[in-house]
Amino acid sequence: IDPDDAKDFDDALSVKFLENDQVEVGIHIADVSHYIQEGDVIDEEAVKRATSVYLVDRVVPMLPEVLSNGLCSLRPNEEKLCFSAVFVMDFNGIVKSEWFGRTVIESDRRFTYEEAQAIIEGEKGDYDKEILLLNDMAKKMRKKRVESGAIEFGGHEVKFRLDEEGQPQEAFLKITKESNKLIEEFMLLANRKVATYVGKELKNTFVYRIHDEPDPEKLRAFKDFIKQFGLKLNYESGEAAAKAMNKVLKEMEGHASEKMVRELAVRSMSKAEYSTENVGHYGLAFDYYSHFTSPIRRYPDVMVHRLLQFYLDKNKSAAKEPIEELCKHASSKERQATEAERASIKYMQVKFMTNKVGDTFMGRITGATTWGIYVELNELYCEGMVSLRDLTDDHYIFDESQYMVVGKRYGETFKLGDVVQVRVKSANLVAKQLDFDQLEKISF
Repeated sequence: IDPDDAKDFDDALSVKFLENDQVEVGIHIADVSHYIQEGDVIDEEAVKRATSVYLVDRVVPMLPEVLSNGLCSLRPNEEKLCFSAVFVMDFNGIVKSEWFGRTVIESDRRFTYEEAQAIIEGEKGDYDKEILLLNDMAKKMRKKRVESGAIEFGGHEVKFRLDEEGQPQEAFLKITKESNKLIEEFMLLANRKVATYVGKELKNTFVYRIHDEPDPEKLRAFKDFIKQFGLKLNYESGEAAAKAMNKVLKEMEGHASEKMVRELAVRSMSKAEYSTENVGHYGLAFDYYSHFTSPIRRYPDVMVHRLLQFYLDKNKSAAKEPIEELCKHASSKERQATEAERASIKYMQVKFMTNKVGDTFMGRITGATTWGIYVELNELYCEGMVSLRDLTDDHYIFDESQYMVVGKRYGETFKLGDVVQVRVKSANLVAKQLDFDQLEKISF
């Protein structure tokens, strides 16, 4: 099950009904490590890139497309080489037994997320019994994970519909539905079980995806920030902080400032990274976690496949130092890719607005600083800034304690969530910057 426009299919699920209300679920991942040998020219280039970069109008792949979209991609009705994690589970998602190893699979059906979602919502279709069972199991697994302290950051991603020339025609929010969460939950299961097997059972050197506990100062700042919404972040320990964070995020659902609160919640957390030193994954509430499920687009997953096979072949623990160096490099390249992807979205937002300069739109205030007020336009999902210098009806200052902008003479206030009307002043593609003016608060 993949996005409608996907070309590189990393993963597939298999379902086999067993006796005694049990089911065999296979999580099958493209065996990239079969095709690229350690130290060969393609491997060296993959190491340099470390990750695919997903820009709005193109993908910069980690691997040559003949591999990523061809040989390795788990296209339907073709025999493909995989690395698989196969679990015998009950209908509540509890694992009874596990097996890891190399396989050959032939996918029977490629679903888009929309097709799988239609089945979840009641439509009849191919493999509807299997999809409904997997979804029910995934929901139970997710519930248990959240109860253990996993944080549900959620949030929506801005996407664009482009014409044949790559020009943006429409901006919209990508909403995560149950079909997305179904796949995510089984990928999390495979990642966690592979890491637990190598790290806990074998106690060998491995590549972990780690996420340390949040910095107390950042948490304290977030706690102070949300007081303006009448919210409290009550916690005494790491796990309690995660549950308190979930409560806050749940209470903010549908609020005008939900997006900003979610962004600040994420910023209050430590950054996830790759390491041979396992400290667990705080955000997911896992003691052992790795990345096993996307070797077409992430080099650490290729490393995990190689190490897992090395240990399945009964070899002793690998040397830690060279693997740690690769982990640091992959973490660095991942941060660069994330920055490039954000810049790409901002660039496309500005490009989308270039023919709308001079037009007025309704929006909501999403942020405020000493130099300006940030506004996200309704239904266009583009954010720009009104410079305080452009507000000439008063002298406005930023009140940091209240996170609002206040006029010194007349006392007019602009705060998070306020509905406003703005005019598009300029759209600077080079600076990736949208500027608004003529800010007017709308009262209902």
